[in-house]
Amino acid sequence: MLERASSLSHLTAVSGANCAVVIAGVMLLTGFLGLRRGIRIAISLLTLLGFVVLVTPEPSVLRAALMATILLLGIASGRPGRGVPLLALVVILLLAADPWLARSYGFALSVLATAGLLVLAGPLTRMLHRWLPTWLAAVIAIPLAAQLACQPVLVLLTPTLPLYGVPANLLAGPAAPAATVIGLIACLLLPWLPGVAGGVLYLAWLPAAWIAAIARTSAELPGSRLPWLGGPLGVLVTVLLTVAAVALVMRGRGQVRARWPIAAIAVLVLAAGSYAGSLIGAGVGRAVAFPADWQIAACDIGQGDAVVVRDRDRYALVDVGPDPALLADCLDTLGIDRIDILVLTHYDLDHIGGVAAVIGRVDTALVGIPENADDERLHDALAAGGAELRGAARGDTGTLGELRWEILWPVRGSAVMQTGNEGSVTIGFDGRGIRSLFLGDLGEESQDALRRSSSPGEVDVVKVAHHGSADQSPELYADLRATVGLISVGRENGYGHPTDTVLDILAAAGTLPLRTDQQGLLVIAPGPGVGALTVWSETVRSETVPDTDPG
Repeated sequence: MLERASSLSHLTAVSGANCAVVIAGVMLLTGFLGLRRGIRIAISLLTLLGFVVLVTPEPSVLRAALMATILLLGIASGRPGRGVPLLALVVILLLAADPWLARSYGFALSVLATAGLLVLAGPLTRMLHRWLPTWLAAVIAIPLAAQLACQPVLVLLTPTLPLYGVPANLLAGPAAPAATVIGLIACLLLPWLPGVAGGVLYLAWLPAAWIAAIARTSAELPGSRLPWLGGPLGVLVTVLLTVAAVALVMRGRGQVRARWPIAAIAVLVLAAGSYAGSLIGAGVGRAVAFPADWQIAACDIGQGDAVVVRDRDRYALVDVGPDPALLADCLDTLGIDRIDILVLTHYDLDHIGGVAAVIGRVDTALVGIPENADDERLHDALAAGGAELRGAARGDTGTLGELRWEILWPVRGSAVMQTGNEGSVTIGFDGRGIRSLFLGDLGEESQDALRRSSSPGEVDVVKVAHHGSADQSPELYADLRATVGLISVGRENGYGHPTDTVLDILAAAGTLPLRTDQQGLLVIAPGPGVGALTVWSETVRSETVPDTDPG
């Protein structure tokens, strides 16, 4: 997730750059040994084959390896190929061999990034050379060319624009070849000299740790991902703007007065102004409509949970979602710098994946039983950041400002349902006109056990369990009689969440479903009447939800 938020995901995949580094190293070494060109090329091809087997033949690997093979064969015959025709030939051959590659995002991004470097890197370098030294212009042009070419497809994966993508690539890119070469040497030594290989792997850790640090830092910077249109419309707009930008870059000096550069400038200026206006307008509109006394906010973080409970300047966060960048954006939107209480209901990635965004910002963490060494390392990271860790179980209580909280599940000392979804830490808050309950990912069996052991009673707000899966207890929701049910769920999530089953259960209980996949960020405040709630969302804005059962 960090690499996607920082636009460094290509560094985690094997690409043409990795193959080029390996082949260049082999060619230099065999040249130093004085071998003939034919032998050097044969050794390079064998090394390339071994490299592909080592890293597994994924689509991007196949594209890079086939291009390198054809290029080496061309050099051997004395007729080296040119970049764009070579890329086109490789794409045709691979698609003919496996048409399903056309559906692979990895293959598409690999081809587009290569095309961007071949077509745009030179013109961008020449343009930037007007103001910068040639070497610096080239260093900036390479990641910028790849980013421009790949962005129309990237918006399909994540409908955002990476604000720090190019600077992050400038800083992290030089470490990738070092990590590739040192890691490959370690893999080759491992079967024969495992002790030496271990030392080499420690060396490989240095550039890899540098890349990870850049990814983490850029992902956590304010505004690291600017919102953008999703779906086909977002792709179309991105393509049009990319074409306009490329038209300006590719124009010749004699075409400066032509009409199409002026049209391209007009399109880019209009788009930039409209986009800036929409961001400013959205911020002003949010500031005007946002309920000042809000108490609960469900972050729009995709398929996962991250819900904030607030009392004035005190904040509790129930789970952290799958992505630290998305969580950081939500906390920035809500103006939250410090988390008084962090509740980790359980250790699935969609509930703990975003923890990097809050490490060092948490006072107290209420956690369940760790299931493995990774969970224990997560606890250690929170503790190292200054958090006090407390194992949570039924009967634990405390306060958040003037709100009282209580843990209702799991049962301390019980031999069953202590970990995973069924052991989700379930917490309730009560005060300032709202009573709320957060069910984590509890299933029907554990929900019924919760009813029998803790009897939570009626609430105003319930965080629907497991993103609206069908594994729910109708009796529990009937007992809760919540006014609204928060469903934190990702768009087109592939699980069918929320299911018709849970929507029917909520309807039968008189509970209004509020969904982050349809309404974005959801904010709840006490309403003007007894038992009423004010609900604000990114798509619907403010509305009052009356208590459907005032008696």
